[in-house]
Amino acid sequence: MGMANQVWLYDTTLRDGAQREGIALSLEDKLKIAHQLDRLGIPFIEGGWPGANPKDVQFFWKLQEEPLTQAEIVAFCSTRRPNITPDKDRMLQAILAAGTRWVTIFGKSWDLHVTEGLKTTLEENLAMISDTIEYLRSQGRQVIYDAEHWFDGYKANPDYALETLKAAKNAGAVWLVLCDTNGGTLPQEVNAIVKEVVNSLDIDPNGEGFPKLGIHPHNDSGTAVANGLAGVVEGVRMVQGTMNGYGERCGNANLCTLIPNLQLKMGYHCLSEGQLTQLTQTSRLISEIVNLAPDDHAPFVGRSAFAHKGGIHVSAVQKNPLTYEHIQPEKIGNERRIVISDQSGLSNVLSKAKTFGIELDKGDIICREILERIKTLEHEGYQFEAAEASFELLMRQALGQRKTMFQLKGFQVHCDMLQGEGTPYSNALATIKVTVNGEDKLEVAEGNGPVAALDSALRKALVNFYPEIAEFHLTDYKVRILDGGSGTSSRTRVLVESSNGKQRWTTLGVSPNILEASYQAVVEGIEYGLLLGTKVKEPVELS
Repeated sequence: MGMANQVWLYDTTLRDGAQREGIALSLEDKLKIAHQLDRLGIPFIEGGWPGANPKDVQFFWKLQEEPLTQAEIVAFCSTRRPNITPDKDRMLQAILAAGTRWVTIFGKSWDLHVTEGLKTTLEENLAMISDTIEYLRSQGRQVIYDAEHWFDGYKANPDYALETLKAAKNAGAVWLVLCDTNGGTLPQEVNAIVKEVVNSLDIDPNGEGFPKLGIHPHNDSGTAVANGLAGVVEGVRMVQGTMNGYGERCGNANLCTLIPNLQLKMGYHCLSEGQLTQLTQTSRLISEIVNLAPDDHAPFVGRSAFAHKGGIHVSAVQKNPLTYEHIQPEKIGNERRIVISDQSGLSNVLSKAKTFGIELDKGDIICREILERIKTLEHEGYQFEAAEASFELLMRQALGQRKTMFQLKGFQVHCDMLQGEGTPYSNALATIKVTVNGEDKLEVAEGNGPVAALDSALRKALVNFYPEIAEFHLTDYKVRILDGGSGTSSRTRVLVESSNGKQRWTTLGVSPNILEASYQAVVEGIEYGLLLGTKVKEPVELS
């Protein structure tokens, strides 16, 4: 771990981020996020607490089957409980079974929590910290020690708080992470307290030697990112945070803001330049996976972060972007948007087309057509960041490369709510009529909901013509209301993820009618799957 100017990023979206109200991640969601963070170049990804949660146990198993390329996946757990030995603590056995090289252990720094919360002695708490770390070291694990409530504990009893860190240091922890668990600390306090820690524990402020310091800020005072930056200035070399700042209460430090500030403003190394350009895409992809609308006004990665509207702004930016932009948006994969002109986005279309193996020329009229079409659709509520399959179909249509696989003559969906003994039972029946190669086909299918029934009927109608459809299945279905103010007549955006067992792809539909939007997304999902079959049989990474 060389490089004095290296700051190590530690992402806890999958644990701390998932504790945000309104986020519920499936196992598939967690795997998708982990692989995307790995591609982005995040060195440490915290996967969850395998002793506390069966889904997390499965997650660590799955990652052994589909390993990450560069990131260390980290299991998270508390120190042993009071008055037992670590080898008898079931929680720690679950941690070892997760099979990760790195483990994060959190322990108490605040004397109040030890005596009131754990109902044990200050001495026993120190033993819990050192025993646990020594035990994990003896089992070949590398340990990151999270000092929970560190800043509050230090303010209440600085001597004891420092004792807990020394116990972790002497037991062989590689990292000591100072947590602002309640999120109440301000940047100037972080500066002063980190300085004290560096001096008391004799830590190299350039991040050489061991142990190294980390920080885990929460955003309850709105200063989580600033606290992370303040810590780094004083010698912290790991910042723990989440994508988009997700987390319980007011969230964690937002890595999408921290990373560009550390790298582009402060000269620290976090990611390679190429990886940094994936930041915006990663932020938006993860917001779609957790099904929360992206914050358009988020620093750096928001859609409006480099949008210029006022006439004077626009003419100045077109002459020299530095007039109204603090960094070049391309560095983090965002783009300048001139809200009133058609100049924005051409290069984006070109580079996007390239990723699908489609070569376009800037002077080509088709380029303009695709751009106009995208603008119109985005205005209606289409978002192509997370639905690349739909985007490719749109490009192929403009290029005249989109075959009509079938024509819809019409569909009907009928839903019953059956009240019986116990829970109400809903059942849906879909009838669909399509024309394929001049032949009409009428099919009926049932499903536990209208979209499932529609999907089944469509597949039944097409499978004789396109046998590979038998391999396709829906792996995810998400609905977002686009204009909440309109009540039940709002437009909805539907995202459907499909798979053929080897690859995954995402398509979308938008309509005031949720079934119409779902139908669009399902149809494009089938069409794109068939297109994949005719392309080179190389797997295309789409998800």
